[in-house]
Amino acid sequence: MKKQITSLATVLILISTAAFAQDIYPSQVPSVVVNSFKQAFPKASDIDWEMDGENYNVEFEIGWGTDHEIWYDAAGKMLKHVEEISKGDLPKTIFSTINTDFPELKVDGVKKITEGRDVSYSVELENFTEEWKVIFSSTGEVLHKIND
Repeated sequence: MKKQITSLATVLILISTAAFAQDIYPSQVPSVVVNSFKQAFPKASDIDWEMDGENYNVEFEIGWGTDHEIWYDAAGKMLKHVEEISKGDLPKTIFSTINTDFPELKVDGVKKITEGRDVSYSVELENFTEEWKVIFSSTGEVLHKIND
């Protein structure tokens, strides 16, 4: 029994170490990436950097807890930007689709996703018995939905 507990503890330590192995210090991020980030988001706070494959991922806040997450390539080019937005900032076409396709659900959280010139929206919809995460195009088309 003691041997099993020791083995389990060792496995858990290795897994937790691997899960956090991608966190990096700001000094490990190429200056071109840091400069691109600072130029685009001079008021960013609570900044955390990670490696995501060959790309650099940064999570940060602006203002009172507006969360952002961005992926940069090694040349400092922004690849993807995910930002929390208020439901009032959703395009009207998305509200129209929600009212038609999900009439019993209310909007709980919204993220705007920008990849190059493509913009989509991740919307959490819920009521007392259902939770959905739905990805919409900027024109209101449902691109993907997951029933949580």
